[in-house]
Amino acid sequence: MPIIKIETVIEANIKVCFDLARNIDFHQDSLKHSKEKAIAGRTSGLIELGESVTWEAFHFGIKQKLTSRITEMDSPNYFVDEMVSGAFKSFRHEHHFYKSDNRTIMIDNFFFESPYGFVGQFIDWLFLKRYMLNLLKTRNIHLKARAETM
Repeated sequence: MPIIKIETVIEANIKVCFDLARNIDFHQDSLKHSKEKAIAGRTSGLIELGESVTWEAFHFGIKQKLTSRITEMDSPNYFVDEMVSGAFKSFRHEHHFYKSDNRTIMIDNFFFESPYGFVGQFIDWLFLKRYMLNLLKTRNIHLKARAETM
């Protein structure tokens, strides 16, 4: 199972960072290039514990749908979203936030598993892990920029 870990240092308040990371409207704005859109469940505002969102987006030129649910939350330190249905066999995205002086250290731990056994593992190795890393980094660049101007 591939694991992606990203650490982002943000010159902003921990609560601002936490709320941006779970803001549906911000998420859509930060991933405009994939035409990411919330189409069911929580479709705007701040997603909360137990809520789900269904995303529609274009990845690899294909329209895809993915539903995830917030399964754990400790505001403003931590929340987890996990796939309920979608293209992956499974995924779990842990969002950690740590206060450090006037900064926030945001750590993403993204665990995913592709379907199709060895073929899926080969696709992960060949390009999917890199693609997901770049997607998360893009979102984090936008989050950092927005949080630091608030």
